[in-house]
Amino acid sequence: MELHQQKQQRQIAGQLYKYTNVMKGWQYRYFLVDANAGLLHYYLCSDNEKPDGNVPRGSVHLAGAVICPSEEDSKTFTVNCASGDMLKLRAADARARQEWVNGLRAVAESHTKTISANSPPLPPREHLAVMDALGCARAQIQQTEQSDLAVCRLIESSGPKYHLDQNLLMLKATSAATLHCLTQCLSILQRNQHAQQARTGFVIDDD
Repeated sequence: MELHQQKQQRQIAGQLYKYTNVMKGWQYRYFLVDANAGLLHYYLCSDNEKPDGNVPRGSVHLAGAVICPSEEDSKTFTVNCASGDMLKLRAADARARQEWVNGLRAVAESHTKTISANSPPLPPREHLAVMDALGCARAQIQQTEQSDLAVCRLIESSGPKYHLDQNLLMLKATSAATLHCLTQCLSILQRNQHAQQARTGFVIDDD
């Protein structure tokens, strides 16, 4: 079984393909989620489904991360980290992908809420500045939604022979994933702002 969940240790682990720009292709890696620390580790591995050594090849924080299933196939998904890092991963099948996506999203959401709850409140003047910034960000995302819709319509109206073009499918999937990531990031910022307003009693209607 590719995905193993150990409730006592709150770990998710298993082999996934990881796309690497260095090798220009897919490489097997062993992934381990430390749910308590909110970290996703990955290791070099061989065919025995175990990591080669105890030192991770790399690690990323899941707090603020957006995990998106890819539209290019039923196995691929991406982990878009708040740091700007992005992991493109591929599971064994659609079911395994969904298990990974659900597990990673749960850990990411838990740690994101913890960070939001522990953030210090802002003074009223800074609240106003933040709300202005969020309003601008929301307007930009609405423009991005229109651009994404235009891209999808253009591809769909280009004729049957273009519907399965790999470059166009990748463009469509990248556009959708980017929009989803931006929307989720804005939602996290808005929830954090509302939580701070509730703690200070300073509430602004930003609808």
